[in-house]
Amino acid sequence: MLIKEYGKIIKNEFKGYNAKKFGKDALAGVTVAAVALPLALAFGVSSGATAAAGMITAIFAGLIIGGLSGASYQISGPTGAMTAILASLVAQYGINGVFIASFIAGALLLLCGILKLGGLVSYLPMPVITGFTSGIAITIALGQVNNLTGLKSDGTTTIDKIVSYFRLEQHINVTGLIIGAAVIVFMFVYPKKIGQYFPGSLAAIVLTTAANMIFKFDVSVVGDVPKTVFLDDRLDFSAFSDWETVKSLIVPAISIAALGLIESLLCGSSAGRMKNEKLNANVELVAQGVGNMILPIFGGVPATAAIARTSVAIKSGGQTRMTSVIHSVILLLSMFVLGGVMSMIPLSALAGVLIVTAWRMNEWSSIKSIFGKKIKTAILQFLITMIATVIFDLTIAILIGVAFSVIMFVVKVSDMQVAVAPVDPHKLDDPEIVPEKLKYTCVVYISGPLYFGTCNKLEEKISALGENYNVIFSMRGVTVADISGIEALHEYCERLISKGIMVYFSCVQPPVMSMMERCGLKERFPDDMFFWSADRAFKYISKL
Repeated sequence: MLIKEYGKIIKNEFKGYNAKKFGKDALAGVTVAAVALPLALAFGVSSGATAAAGMITAIFAGLIIGGLSGASYQISGPTGAMTAILASLVAQYGINGVFIASFIAGALLLLCGILKLGGLVSYLPMPVITGFTSGIAITIALGQVNNLTGLKSDGTTTIDKIVSYFRLEQHINVTGLIIGAAVIVFMFVYPKKIGQYFPGSLAAIVLTTAANMIFKFDVSVVGDVPKTVFLDDRLDFSAFSDWETVKSLIVPAISIAALGLIESLLCGSSAGRMKNEKLNANVELVAQGVGNMILPIFGGVPATAAIARTSVAIKSGGQTRMTSVIHSVILLLSMFVLGGVMSMIPLSALAGVLIVTAWRMNEWSSIKSIFGKKIKTAILQFLITMIATVIFDLTIAILIGVAFSVIMFVVKVSDMQVAVAPVDPHKLDDPEIVPEKLKYTCVVYISGPLYFGTCNKLEEKISALGENYNVIFSMRGVTVADISGIEALHEYCERLISKGIMVYFSCVQPPVMSMMERCGLKERFPDDMFFWSADRAFKYISKL
């Protein structure tokens, strides 16, 4: 089924494809490659792997995932969000642990695509996603402190690393710090008009690398970039024979798969609006799954669709997925031709690029909207998810954010609204109604779910009127009721009747009436106590 869907996507995408469209794809591919090159190197290093691993990831993600994608515009590769997981994973399990986890995550993503779970991301509230993104941005920025300053840190979590800075005796590499700071300032002041043709990140890397080659700064550099697509460090399938290690990597693999699913589908949703083309989420998940199973075989790290590169592809006029393929070919050529130059790139310069990238990752318009509207629930969702992302595992952060959202939603929708209004018979313009008969009658308007916790509100409101009033429950606004709510209402009505107070029901919705019948409440009260509207109840009471 998914193969047929993929076939339809390709057929529609390349219908009428010609040299002119290919030219646009080629130009867009070159532009995307210029953006992807410094990011691939930076993400490779910051993930705990190597710059070469970042390049291999970008190359094969563009070829495989881009070729199999569920839309024409998705550009996949190493991303800042993924490095937040990988850095701690490398520290704990080594680079081979990353390869095993990536393969397992790819299999999980493939399974999600086959099971058509692409719609899951739509259930994540906007503040949770925004908080998640901001938490990742903070984690990325904090993760660049070592390369930016030359300091060393211990520990696998962000908090552990921060604490270790105060514990270990070490010195800051001032030259590296100046280079990184210069890159940050340069990227912020770099003209946007020029950036459309020559990205600021690439310009910063070119300038700092040239300066390093001339002046030979005492700073850490990228190091040798192998001129091969099969890196020495790559997945060894014999590692799967160590079941204990594989078992310990299942949770990190779930984190990688969850992040890959969320980031890729959110990217597709955002970019789809830009290009007015809908992403096939399930085909995309299959592509992400296949790609992440193949990447570690070559020595690459996990990849996802990247909104920065994808948006550049669209804005540069990319027509089809050939843009992704061409960008990969350009990166491959760069790896072979410019490997010697890349080896001289200062790590502090790459750190500066990633710090700016982390800043720009934040969805500032959404954050402004969340805090500007002063909606407490949304603010708490954002803050809780962001803090949990920095402190805990990313998957746990998402679960915490979603769980909090669910709890707040349940609290909100469970709030029953009760309004009690004594009937003023003189305002009823109906000759069939006898005013004196309705003198001590009130209508209780109920809206919201009827469950055990909300019945106290009914009793409080009605008790305030005194015990002489007959009661008409107007239940048009009650669409859901559970057994606890019906039983509590039943008991309360029995107490009212025992005191000589008559009870009537109007506008009972079919699902609620069904629950009343099943719980025996309808059987306890005669049919002439249930009415379609309060007016009919008034007429009935007038005839008594």
